[in-house]
Amino acid sequence: MSPAELDARLRAEGLSASSWSNGPGDRYGPHDHGYDKVIVVAAGSIEFGLAAGQSVELAVGDRLELPAGTRHDARVGSGGVTCLEAHAPAGTLPGVVRRAAGTWPAGRETGTAGEA
Repeated sequence: MSPAELDARLRAEGLSASSWSNGPGDRYGPHDHGYDKVIVVAAGSIEFGLAAGQSVELAVGDRLELPAGTRHDARVGSGGVTCLEAHAPAGTLPGVVRRAAGTWPAGRETGTAGEA
């Protein structure tokens, strides 16, 4: 699925996304946000570290929902990454981290990140 198609899917949900990219192996240290965050991988891969040593790997078309206040870090895969990211007011998303594989929203829901 192309970045434009992924963006269109987010827009259909009422989400306005912006795009960002990072090179291979780039890292983001532990942090959280005061807003709900939806991330969709448009190219490459990225791994997010979550609470209690959990992690979730995302590849092209995968989606991660992070409710406000969710502490996380990230490590970009060996081929770099381009993501679409949308923000929503805190409390808009369900109160759990959710990962959905490439066929979201009507496809393979993989549940909470701890189950991914």
